[in-house]
Amino acid sequence: MKISTKGRYGVAAMYDLAMHYGEGPISLKSIAQRQKISENYLEQLMSTLRNAGYVKSIRGAQGGYSLSKEPEKISVGDIIRTMEGPIVLVDCLLTDAEDNDYCERAEICVTRGVWAKVCDSISSVLDSISLADLCKEEQLQGDVCDNGKNLF
Repeated sequence: MKISTKGRYGVAAMYDLAMHYGEGPISLKSIAQRQKISENYLEQLMSTLRNAGYVKSIRGAQGGYSLSKEPEKISVGDIIRTMEGPIVLVDCLLTDAEDNDYCERAEICVTRGVWAKVCDSISSVLDSISLADLCKEEQLQGDVCDNGKNLF
């Protein structure tokens, strides 16, 4: 599994909103500048995140985006799954073992269990890290001065 720019930039944009949580709507332009993401690309990402219910948008001169949930309640795993789809290493994990349409060896495959455990471990780690945790990590590193600086 390789996380694409959609996933990485989605996490970066959500982190930026978390760093400014409670400050009202944050303009797309300011997020794009801080995170060094194309404004057009960021707009596409925000549309996906809005449709998933993680951000809300406010129109107008003072408009922008804000988190629709507290940073503690949104995990990196939530964002990655929203942007990338299921967290899987091999396609056969996208179906039940009894579903022979994809892989006729699924029921007897010894290695399928290995890949499932790896995926579960990755999901567990990503689900254990909230946006609030990322913000705390920023503070521990002493980079708070730039409040929401580039995650990369």
